[in-house]
Order: sequence, then structure tokens, then C-alpha cells
Amino acid sequence: TNIINTTSCLRVILFTFEHRFLPSVFISVFIIGLVANGWGLKSLLQKWEKLGDVNVFVLNLGVADILYLLTLPFLMVYYFMKSKWIFGDVFCKITRFSFNLNLYGSIGFLTCISVYRYLAIVHPVKVRGRLTLTHSVGVSVMVWVFVSVQSLPDTFYPKTFGNKSAKCYDTTSKYYIDNYLIYSLGRTLTGFCIPFLIILSCYGHMIVLLCRRNTIDKVLKQQSLKLLFILILLFSVCYIPFHVFKNLNLWSRVLTEQGKCHKWNNGVYIAHQISRGLVCLNCALNPLVYLHGNENIAQLRQMFQRARQTFIGIMSVMFRQTKERKQ
Repeated sequence: TNIINTTSCLRVILFTFEHRFLPSVFISVFIIGLVANGWGLKSLLQKWEKLGDVNVFVLNLGVADILYLLTLPFLMVYYFMKSKWIFGDVFCKITRFSFNLNLYGSIGFLTCISVYRYLAIVHPVKVRGRLTLTHSVGVSVMVWVFVSVQSLPDTFYPKTFGNKSAKCYDTTSKYYIDNYLIYSLGRTLTGFCIPFLIILSCYGHMIVLLCRRNTIDKVLKQQSLKLLFILILLFSVCYIPFHVFKNLNLWSRVLTEQGKCHKWNNGVYIAHQISRGLVCLNCALNPLVYLHGNENIAQLRQMFQRARQTFIGIMSVMFRQTKERKQ
């Protein structure tokens, strides 16, 4: 049987993997993210007119990244202090809320960029002159409102535990975990699954057309393929693993509260902590979107190399710490 005794479940709670892995990730993402987003936004504003109406979504994508990056120093302190939160309950909720705004705001604006690119290639005549700056601003406001409303219930769940040196949960305490799992699944469906299916549909149709038609502008075709590559990178590294292992970890916590402990609990917990680090990389990878319409391919390559080096560095730290723990 895969069910083990309750004592073994404590290993998941007491395991210190997150205190070794997450701080190194946050430091790397904070430095690379601030530099990349600052440089990317500067590049965007310098070429505002050339990029078209999509630039409104790209600008909002950068704002979402900056909002989250500003909270990372507090999370660094939290995990360096071995999960001791000293900044109060309200700021804990603000920090976690900023993460959700960045995560689902990024997915939302990437979806908007994909839809606009799809319309420009598949229905260029129909949308010409109709996708104005006003429309882009209106859609951006709707994305922010939707993401805020979607993330607001998360703030009503208890986030801290204890008086002095309290914990700051990214989800909630064990007493509300059943309801939180339901909420998390609903948010995963509306904030991740549906946008992901929209993006897949858009690019699936676009790829077919790009392969069949030779009349499509080569520059537009290159831009679309670059954006497709960036989206594949973001979803495969950041978004998909996070949502899968977050909900699996919540489910394992629910089972633990019911007295059902499984051998895979520890594995799911570790995978969830790794995915939490990887999802933060979206702040360092999103600036690649700023360059997908830029003619300077060297800048795009340089940006990708920086992101790749950051990822490799984080993975090497993680494996070295895991090896030291085993020894």
C-alpha cells in the first residue's frame, strides 16, 4: 500500500528544502528581473510608435513584473529567517496578493498579445483600423479588474500563524485547506487553463497558416515565431509546473489532515517548492516579450542567454544543496 503512518507526514512540514532553494532564486530573479524589466521598458518606450497597439499589453506586463519584484526583498528575509515573518499580517497579504497579480496578470496580458497577433495574421483586413489604442487600454483595464477580483478571495484566508515571528503562508493554514483547494482549482481553471487553451488555439491556427501561405510578411512571420518560442518557454518552465504541483501539494495536505499519508507526499512537496522558484522566473523571462517585435535580434539573443544563465545557476545551486544534504 502507498499509505504510510502519520509520523512520516511530519517530514513534509519540517523539511528545510525551501529555506535553501527559494532565497537563492529570489535573489537571482530580483537582480535580473529589475535590470531586464528596466531595460526592456526603456526599449519599449523608445520604440512606442513602431510596436503598434500591442505595446499597451507589453507595458502592463512590465508593470505587473515590477509590482512583484518590489516584494521579493521581504520574501528573501522571510526564508533566510527560516519562515519567520516579521512584517505583519497586512503586509503578508499584500505580498501574496502582488504575486497573484503578477502571475495571472502576466498570463492575461500574454493571452491578449497572442490574440492580437493572431488577428493581425489571420484576419488582417477585418481588424485593420479597428484595434485602436483605446481598445487596448480598455482591454488592459478589464484584465486588471478580472485578475484583482479573481485574487481578492485569497486575501480573506488566514495568511499568518503565531504572534511573534509568524509564518506567512503562500496558501493558508491547515484549518482552511479544504476550502482553499476548491478555490485554487477554480482559479487555476479561469486564470490559467482557459487562457492557455486560447493561446494554444491562436498559435495552432497561426502555425497552419504560416506554413501554407507564402504571402504573409516575413517580418511578421518571424515576430510571431519568436513570440511563440517565448510563450513555450514561459509556460513549460514557469506556469504549467507551478499549477500542477501547487494543487497536488494542496491535495496531499488535505489527505494528511484526514490522516491519510502517502509516500509521494515528500516528492510532491519538493516539486512544489521547485515550481514556486521556477514560476518567479517569469519576471526575468517576460522582458523577452518586449523584444519580440524588435529588429535587433542580437538583443533578443543576449536577453535569452542571460535568462538561461540564471536558470542554470539556480539549478546548480539546488543540486549542490541537495547533494550536501544527502551527505
